[in-house]
Amino acid sequence: MKLAMIYSFLKNDLSSIETAVNETIQSDNPVLREASSQLLQAGGKRIRPVFVLLAGKFGDYDIERMKAVAVSLELIHTASLVHDDVIDESELRRGEPTIKSRWDNRIAMYTGDYIFARSLENLSALENPRAHQILANTMVELCLGEIEQIRDKYNVDQNLRTYLRRIKRKTALLIAASCRLGAIAANVTPREEKALYQYGYYVGMSYQIIDDVLDFTSSEEELGKPAGSDLLQGNITLPVLYSMEESDYRKRLEELFNRKDPLTPEDIEPLLERIKSNDSIPRALQLSDRYLKKAYESLDKLPPNRAKQTLKGIAKYIGKRRA
Repeated sequence: MKLAMIYSFLKNDLSSIETAVNETIQSDNPVLREASSQLLQAGGKRIRPVFVLLAGKFGDYDIERMKAVAVSLELIHTASLVHDDVIDESELRRGEPTIKSRWDNRIAMYTGDYIFARSLENLSALENPRAHQILANTMVELCLGEIEQIRDKYNVDQNLRTYLRRIKRKTALLIAASCRLGAIAANVTPREEKALYQYGYYVGMSYQIIDDVLDFTSSEEELGKPAGSDLLQGNITLPVLYSMEESDYRKRLEELFNRKDPLTPEDIEPLLERIKSNDSIPRALQLSDRYLKKAYESLDKLPPNRAKQTLKGIAKYIGKRRA
């Protein structure tokens, strides 16, 4: 089953959100308008708006309030991808040329900043100071995660705690905020808001771990970018972290990272094959499953309705994402 089928009953509301997202990023400047639209037109799961809407189903669901939150969260995610591509020097995103590759780094950075600003402007339609504070704090954490990733590039002196804190900031907190802000916009009870936030956090951690696994186990066609791109860019993800427990693997990786010449796919191919043959991927998936278990436990605190079953279905789908 495709992911979109799980929440197909939200189709009309998601369609109106998609329209609103595209309207929000419009600009009188032709370069800014085209650059802002490019990544959105390349598609995407729009999973953050989905979490906003599902969280809202536990309270006073009003599509206009939900839309204000959902559009802002999707734009923050989109802006972070634009900046990510500059940091990682990525040429492709979802199989299409990135903004930085089509224009340049300066256009990409200002486009990302513009989308961030539009996100904040859009949320002003929601008259709730607490919601604005949560969104601002989430953006601060997201930026810290990006800085940490830059700091840790080509650095083998990392541990599990470093990795988990980084993916928490880069991925999990934005998904958790989507659930929390959707709950706040619908005036759900504090207990249910907390449960939804925890669900989003645990699902987000699991999602990112599996994404990092798929970077090694999927094809370039499936990924929309070369397999092993994270390692090629000097990013140490969980499978690599586990593989570095083998001293010869760590030594070889350190040698490659200390070279002056840029890494090539041929350089890292033996390291990729090693990851596929040792127990790093099964161990990473086990940790992902532990986070998913906690996500299910968070849902147990919520009253039964269609949204709850859908959140369970999404968690189950995420858990089955395998090579």
